[in-house]
Amino acid sequence: MSITNDEIKYVAGLARLELSAAEIKKFSGQLNGILEYIGQLKGVDTTRVKAAVSASGLMDVWRTDEIKEWPRDEVEAALNQGELEGGRIRVKRVL
Repeated sequence: MSITNDEIKYVAGLARLELSAAEIKKFSGQLNGILEYIGQLKGVDTTRVKAAVSASGLMDVWRTDEIKEWPRDEVEAALNQGELEGGRIRVKRVL
């Protein structure tokens, strides 16, 4: 599979990019090189390879939110003139 100049012009138009003839030629070569490499990867036998969710093995850590009370003097120092409402820091509403 290869990408034609017309396809590059079409995608550039969708992205509202104006490409010169030299840029189209350059991108055509680069994109077709990428597609050739992908074609090589498709030929690799992966039938005995286990599917992996993540290569790093890292996982998200989830915890429940907990409200922790601060001493009033620490809250006032943190706010440095801020407002409290019901013992909690009052912030502007986010829309």
